[in-house]
Amino acid sequence: MSAEPRINDRIRVPEVRLVGPSGEQVGIVPLAKALELAQEYDLDLVEVAATARPPVCKLMDYGKFKYESAMKAREARKNQAHTVIKEMKLRPKIDPHDYDTKKGHVVRFLKQGDKVKITIMFRGREQSRPELGFRLLQRLASDVEDLGFIESNPKQDGRNMIMVLGPHKKKTEAMAEAREAQAARKAERQGNAPDDAEQAESTDEVTEAPAEAQTETPSEA
Repeated sequence: MSAEPRINDRIRVPEVRLVGPSGEQVGIVPLAKALELAQEYDLDLVEVAATARPPVCKLMDYGKFKYESAMKAREARKNQAHTVIKEMKLRPKIDPHDYDTKKGHVVRFLKQGDKVKITIMFRGREQSRPELGFRLLQRLASDVEDLGFIESNPKQDGRNMIMVLGPHKKKTEAMAEAREAQAARKAERQGNAPDDAEQAESTDEVTEAPAEAQTETPSEA
């Protein structure tokens, strides 16, 4: 069954509740009268509420309406926030520098509004010390608690231990903040440009002044 509304001569009812091109209520009119008005306005008669009794029809430019609807749907898909699950892998005996680097990635992911799956990988004898992985996961969760929370508690999965962190901010909020920050940086760069030019002019004046003094001194002598 097509999702397209019925238009013009495809509408098969004796009368319709007509809405004008500007949204004004015309009232219930015979279908023939509605089609006549559509021709007068050089518009289409579009059935917008087929289940109403009588059906509601509106006078509009259907081609323009379809184009605008498609553009709105495209923009909505573009701005739709998809929750992404990032993954970060650590070893239970991780080096402090590596830990800070990994934590930095987790912080960035959470700020972006993404979930983070933390995987502790055990090798060899490390498998007999699951408490090492548990303590590391708890430490990481504590270090980023201002940005995220434990959505899935640490659990053993074969040779790995897994925990999922969820962001406090929604993806849409993170995206909006990122756009605002980008706009602010752009405005700041544009605002600093004239100051740089003025500073350059001021520097030129300072360097020219001693040159004039040097040319005047011999003449006075």
